[in-house]
Amino acid sequence: MAEVVVDKVSRSFGSHKALDDVSIAFPDKGFYGLLGPSGSGKTTLLRMIAGFDFPDAGRIAIGGEGVERVPVEKRRIGMVFQTYALFPNMSVAQNVAFGLSVRGETKAAIEVEVKRALDLVQLGQLGERRPHQLSGGQRQRVALARAIVTKPRVLLLDEPLSALDKALRVDMQIELKRIQREIGITTIFVTHDQEEALTMSDRIGILRDGRLVQEGPPEEIYDRPESEFAATFLGDANILRGVATGNGIRLPDGTVVSANHGTKPAVGTTASCAVRPERISIYDADDASRGEKNRLKGRVSKRIFAGNSSTYFVEHRGDIIKVHVQNNGGVKLAEGQSVILRWSPGSAVLIDR
Repeated sequence: MAEVVVDKVSRSFGSHKALDDVSIAFPDKGFYGLLGPSGSGKTTLLRMIAGFDFPDAGRIAIGGEGVERVPVEKRRIGMVFQTYALFPNMSVAQNVAFGLSVRGETKAAIEVEVKRALDLVQLGQLGERRPHQLSGGQRQRVALARAIVTKPRVLLLDEPLSALDKALRVDMQIELKRIQREIGITTIFVTHDQEEALTMSDRIGILRDGRLVQEGPPEEIYDRPESEFAATFLGDANILRGVATGNGIRLPDGTVVSANHGTKPAVGTTASCAVRPERISIYDADDASRGEKNRLKGRVSKRIFAGNSSTYFVEHRGDIIKVHVQNNGGVKLAEGQSVILRWSPGSAVLIDR
């Protein structure tokens, strides 16, 4: 097991810069999520850590050893692909044993390690089946067993859950986390699913256009985004734009919004304020009994029911503000109804645009 360090790595394909001076440290035995839209560079970075591609500039180290020019077969990397890439003509056990066979391990040693890996992913009784006889979740576990059976230093996961339905994907998130904790392996997980990244990762790096936008623990990035992109890409956020006042912004209609967190842009410059929809309270416009420092009037333009919660879309002088509310038997607000939105300065983050 080992820490992975990416230092000032760049990679171009023709005129397209897939990675631009990216530096990230992936902690030893940690579960690190790489998140970003399509074309952000996250899979390119994963491929270079694996050894399938090489950087134009920069350094990649595993356990303190520079590997940016070391071929893939000498890096001791385990990788699970989005498509699993199982051999259809081999049994489950033969698929898992493939890497050990290529390495020249004895038959007895292979049998021991294959059993250990299949038991770890809870497929010990299915060793003789072929991939087509398995469910999607079981095939994903076979691919994971094949990746870890060789006892790699680092495990790389390239959107391995994207082909699964929602319920199974949630189950596999729990299983992946359990297995990663049990074997204590440094794991780097590429995904475009925000909820998945928040659920599984010890730390998250957000990439955009080949650059690292923000990096840190999930709670920190979610609660303290450093840019509008980070705020809206990881989770949902309302972005209010105006002129910086020192500890907040003044909206075009003169309303002052206060924020306790974030940057401190120069007074009078253009700035924005991010607030999560679940941090906003919504009341009927006639209810003046409650208050927070931040207060906006608006009108409900739409309500979306989602089982245990509802999302209200509130129009305020041409802007739409989203509010998430738990459906706990309280008053249901009607479309077209005038409302007041309130939230505390502690729930708002100031961003220098």
